[in-house]
Amino acid sequence: MKISVIIPAYNAAGTIGKTLDACLKLEYPDREIIVVDDGSRDDTPAIVSAFGPSIRLIRQPNGGPASARNAGWRASSGAICFFTDSDCIPEPDALSACARHFADPAVGGVGGTYGIANPEVLLARLIHEEIVYRHSFMTREVDFLGSFNCAYRKSALERAGGFNEEYTTASGEDNDLSYRIRKDGWKLVFDRASVVAQFHETSVRQYLRRQANHGVWRVKLYAKHRDMMKGDKYAGLTDLVQPPLALALAVGLPLLFAPAMRPLYWAALGAYAVLLAVIPVKIAARRKKPEPLLLAPLVFLRGFARAYGLVRGVLKF
Repeated sequence: MKISVIIPAYNAAGTIGKTLDACLKLEYPDREIIVVDDGSRDDTPAIVSAFGPSIRLIRQPNGGPASARNAGWRASSGAICFFTDSDCIPEPDALSACARHFADPAVGGVGGTYGIANPEVLLARLIHEEIVYRHSFMTREVDFLGSFNCAYRKSALERAGGFNEEYTTASGEDNDLSYRIRKDGWKLVFDRASVVAQFHETSVRQYLRRQANHGVWRVKLYAKHRDMMKGDKYAGLTDLVQPPLALALAVGLPLLFAPAMRPLYWAALGAYAVLLAVIPVKIAARRKKPEPLLLAPLVFLRGFARAYGLVRGVLKF
């Protein structure tokens, strides 16, 4: 069973070489590697070309990761298409761990978990700790696969029409595809034995900007998939109520100027902070170290970033 590895790349000169080095070490013999350069303005195409014929390079005008992934799988020759990103480092057995599940003809897609490619950065470690915690509760059969580490039958992609190219940035397009493929009757499987390390954000500003973008595109996602508004196997109900709660707190700031309402506002803010501190406290207890507690202020700020994105999303869509 041939597997095509599809990597969308946009201005990825800083990491794409490491990604391709890792992909060439994948312990799965019948594979091809395709990089779709999505209109990069840096040295990404030159770096990919330097790998020679072992890597197939497709170039297109900038259209976003959904468009680039579609160009990759449609040009592929494998029965299975494995997607990862240009800032990711697959472990050698990541592909084979996914491949074994396709022996079941009912399985349309398989995904795995994250590793961390930049553990020397505190923020990256905190982001990773939360992901590891969430993935620890994932069951074998799931309703969402992240595009950093997932494989789909090409036939399932063809039936679903691939990624929705209306998602022009990296947020929500993988959820949308997962939901549609499940509605087509396929099973999605999660296997934590498949590990792909990612270079997580290194600055809080960069992280919050991405979270705001997340809020924007969730409006489009849940407008179409209203049945998923309760959350999926990765993002639970707390994630979904956090942006509206943060928005209510932001709108309610004038209450601080009314002495009678000030205690109520501070109580609401405190309750919000306690709600968001639950997971960091659980992670710290599980890991038996205090560092994960630093997630609490990060998650607190994330709620307001997503609330800002929520407002932008309502206006946009």
